[in-house]
Amino acid sequence: MSERDATTAFARALVDEWGRAGVTDACIAPGSRSAPLALALAHDTRFRVHVFLDERSTAFFALGAAKASGRPAVVLCTSGTATANLHPAVLEAHHARVPLLVCTADRPPELRDTGAGQTIDQTRLYGGAVRWFAEPGAPEDRAGAAGHWRAMAARAVAEAVGPPSGPVQLNLAFREPLVPTGAALVEAPGRPDGRPWTETRAAVRTADTATIGRLERLVRDHPRGLIVAGWGSDVPADVVAPMAAAAGWPVLADPISGLRDGPCAVSTYEALLRVPSVADALRPDLVLRLGAAPTSKLLAAWLGPDVPQVLIDPDGAWLDPRHAVCDRVAADVEPLLVALHRALGDHSSTDSDWVDRWRAVERRARSTIDDLLDGWSEPFEGRVARDVVEAVPAGGALVVGSSMPVRDVESFARPRSGVRFFANRGVNGIDGFVSTVLGIAAVHDTPTTALLGDLCYLHDANGLLGAANRGVDATFVVVDNDGGGIFSFLPQAELSEHFELLFGTPHGIDLARLTEVHGIPVERIEKGSDVASSVRAAADDGGVRVLVVTTERESNVARHRDVWAAVAAALE
Repeated sequence: MSERDATTAFARALVDEWGRAGVTDACIAPGSRSAPLALALAHDTRFRVHVFLDERSTAFFALGAAKASGRPAVVLCTSGTATANLHPAVLEAHHARVPLLVCTADRPPELRDTGAGQTIDQTRLYGGAVRWFAEPGAPEDRAGAAGHWRAMAARAVAEAVGPPSGPVQLNLAFREPLVPTGAALVEAPGRPDGRPWTETRAAVRTADTATIGRLERLVRDHPRGLIVAGWGSDVPADVVAPMAAAAGWPVLADPISGLRDGPCAVSTYEALLRVPSVADALRPDLVLRLGAAPTSKLLAAWLGPDVPQVLIDPDGAWLDPRHAVCDRVAADVEPLLVALHRALGDHSSTDSDWVDRWRAVERRARSTIDDLLDGWSEPFEGRVARDVVEAVPAGGALVVGSSMPVRDVESFARPRSGVRFFANRGVNGIDGFVSTVLGIAAVHDTPTTALLGDLCYLHDANGLLGAANRGVDATFVVVDNDGGGIFSFLPQAELSEHFELLFGTPHGIDLARLTEVHGIPVERIEKGSDVASSVRAAADDGGVRVLVVTTERESNVARHRDVWAAVAAALE
């Protein structure tokens, strides 16, 4: 009697368990050693299979899909250096708490450390960046294998979902033959009712009544308070706004938190805090922090250790780079704020004009900024950021690149509802951004727009491979200032002798022609007033499209300074 096929049975059991758990997207980089799992994923119609030449693109696409869906996405690659190329996305997933099932195919134990090709030490390759690591060994036909395989697959999903969410690594050794042999499969049936082998239900992390009472007293005792929200807040704006109104507190929200909305939202704090008299007069006596620290270094510095700060995070993460937080609450944010709002009731602040003073300076700064931006005909990066946010279709997604775009969105975007914001702010890198955007677009129901710089675009140019044929709607707005614009704002800009070589890094590449090579429609934008209409038209047309907006680095720095000076003049 022929030997039963354990390899195919193992791969199909894993895939079936993931399908039962609701996983829908699998991102695969071609390779031989990973063939058993790749074939099993392609065989299962519950999965959308996305194939990429570059492993880094594979992983970042999966990262984007998982960000948008909230479900783990599968990443699969062959053995050797392919596995190392997944590392940047694994790190981002770890720090940003994004669920990934990272499957690294490997040689069986007898081929390791023997000089066999494409063989490195993949054991715990990603160190502490994964929630869980498993290495089940090469599949074999042995008693109890079915339960072992399926329990491992179910646990991988549970560990990825968390809390906290994040990546897991399954290092999967396969012996040849790597394709189905035609022999009978090792029997590995799942639960007969279609349920996962092991179901895991995360408990709601609700703050107790003592904690709610303590926070209520803090709010009542500190009428000059603020809500400050960064990325990862994971709470709807319509939950934060009523609580802010009840407390009589303004909301200073980085747009990527999704909370820059509602009557208490302040959008111009980056400009306001540059005016000493305003910064001094509006200094709070308590801050409720949601999510990570804001992008703005100015705001973070203003909220120093002398300002009492309460950080609310469901996973109890230590999101305190300036060591200023005096109180940490590990609880789900939404039910906590709902309970706090209920406890406050129609609380009337003893300093009833506190939020009105913030609104007054917000109105004056907002009109000053908008009037100035609207008067400049050449593209200014701050206006590009503001207008892109405005132009995203209702219900659409906006993905903001690191470096200057995320800072310009924070500094210039008006309050806006009806947009899902995304950004790779776990480790703040520009790598893999194009692929992340396409992954988000693949699972998002409405058009996706991305704002990024030229170096960010070039850094993940491999993400453009096959992008035109992926059936997604994604518009990339690329700000092209021929180099690293953010460095012009940093002390390195004073080092004139080596600045361009080491930091400015002009690339001299025609981004439109590069885009056309990939069969992607591209438009050059030369007037600031054309950005919004072009973004709307691209979204209406659908597919993958690129808008290139050319700016000039020195002029951009000068324009930023003009805005801050104008706001200061208007307020002082």
